[in-house]
Amino acid sequence: MTIKDLIYLYEQEKRKVGNEAYRFVSKVLKDAKELHKRDFTGNDHEQSWRAFKGKNLEKLIEHIIVDEVRSLGLDIINGNSLERKSSANLSKLLSMVKRNLLIDYGEYGSHLPDVDIIIFNPQNGKVIAVLSSKVTLRERIAQTGYWKIKLSSDKVTEHIKVYFVTPDEDDTLTIKRPAKKGRAIVETDLDGSYVFSETTIEESGKVKMFDKFIGDLKKLIK
Repeated sequence: MTIKDLIYLYEQEKRKVGNEAYRFVSKVLKDAKELHKRDFTGNDHEQSWRAFKGKNLEKLIEHIIVDEVRSLGLDIINGNSLERKSSANLSKLLSMVKRNLLIDYGEYGSHLPDVDIIIFNPQNGKVIAVLSSKVTLRERIAQTGYWKIKLSSDKVTEHIKVYFVTPDEDDTLTIKRPAKKGRAIVETDLDGSYVFSETTIEESGKVKMFDKFIGDLKKLIK
């Protein structure tokens, strides 16, 4: 099982349901798990699957949005691609992107936030938005809130929008009130969250179904 297989499953779903395919990401992951299990030869399939899912959900999201992001004149890169390489080993453009995202910790150096996807302007390397993704919110949503606070504390990075993208399989974001902790964090500490879900959630200005994402991104570059 590879990311190509996961993308293939998503594209199969897209052929069946068209633009509503984003709602069925959890179904795609469930189907992928069965294929992953069929090919697995170790002792702990659940652990192996969790690692695969965690690593490849962000790549699937990147695949889903990349064409529309580029149609807006923007570009996209995986956060790990910047984290792993020193600026000397990046192109001039990506080195600028990295520099424009660094958080200054004073005597402890400058470090990139832990984000999965970075959307930037390829003309000048300006970072427009960063996305974190997880199948459920749990502890990751609080981490994402932390990065939003850090980015907002510096004039160079305060404009960067911080979003969380999720299938929300534990239904943390479904109900607006009474809000679960994860929804409260999104509503107060992030710029927004976009949900891949067959369930229609109670939307707000910050919590929306995923089909609203590109429209909101477009507003940032007007």
